[in-house]
Amino acid sequence: MGYVEKNLMNNEKVVYKANMHWFIFVPSILIFIIGISFIVISLFFVEVRDQDAKAIFSLGGFAIIFIAFWSFIMAIIQKVSTELAVTTKRVIAKIGFIRRNTIELNHSQVESFHINQSILGRIFDFGTIIINGTGGGKTPIPNIDSPLEFRRNAMEIIDKSQGKS
Repeated sequence: MGYVEKNLMNNEKVVYKANMHWFIFVPSILIFIIGISFIVISLFFVEVRDQDAKAIFSLGGFAIIFIAFWSFIMAIIQKVSTELAVTTKRVIAKIGFIRRNTIELNHSQVESFHINQSILGRIFDFGTIIINGTGGGKTPIPNIDSPLEFRRNAMEIIDKSQGKS
């Protein structure tokens, strides 16, 4: 049970939830490939008599693989610790694991949703959702899977709750 489910009010139900996109794992995978490349270079392409170069490439490769592993762990933490949901009464966003940042806006306080997508975001269908609340509050939530679908569903739910359907 996540943050959203634990903080529902009476007669409030989760109607739509967004997830983090798998693309957050791509940097760690690319870094891992670079690390493996360094190790392969040290094993096959550096001359046997040049032990210093061989040691530098292999140690560098292992250091890069460690960085890739660290990046992968951070991506897992980001994926697990980010929640974005629309309930029958509110829009709730929670980011963070140890240090938590939350925003909970009643439907009447949601002014707009902005979507930022890069070229890769358009190709792979992910982007940053920025929730604008009344009073100027802006909350960006990066790397959300299908951000346009989230915005459409959120706006439909908000319109229904305000009797605009």
